[in-house]
Amino acid sequence: MSFDPECKVVMWLSYGRLIMTNLLGINHLTLSTTELDRLVTYYTELLGATLAFERAATSTDPRIAVLDVGGADHLMIVETATVPALDLDPLNRAGWGLRVGTYAQLCELRERILDAGRPVGQIETLPTQWTMTARDPDGRPVDIRAHRPR
Repeated sequence: MSFDPECKVVMWLSYGRLIMTNLLGINHLTLSTTELDRLVTYYTELLGATLAFERAATSTDPRIAVLDVGGADHLMIVETATVPALDLDPLNRAGWGLRVGTYAQLCELRERILDAGRPVGQIETLPTQWTMTARDPDGRPVDIRAHRPR
């Protein structure tokens, strides 16, 4: 391992622990699919993500698409020959999710998903947010949430 003297890391103590930096969020989440175009269409045309870039398959790497899902967050989709796992997490939820700005936007998105004939659950009220679970074209669950005003 090498040390770069030009890279200065700010450290401070918090609750008796040494903290290196503040995390800003999730940079990306990677999903696999056997049908990249179908999944890109679902997340862009139905849910509102934006295609950031695509890379064609090479002899050593699979085809990928990266979607901008807001802020500096991205969803990377990798095309594979293997069908992805579609299980819920131990809490019987999707285990990952996307966020919209308001309850009204969540309701509008639910109607758009239903109008497209795609599965989506009822909107539930949690202590700090509203949530619903949709299923993408592969059948993978995705929670979609809006934070409640405090």
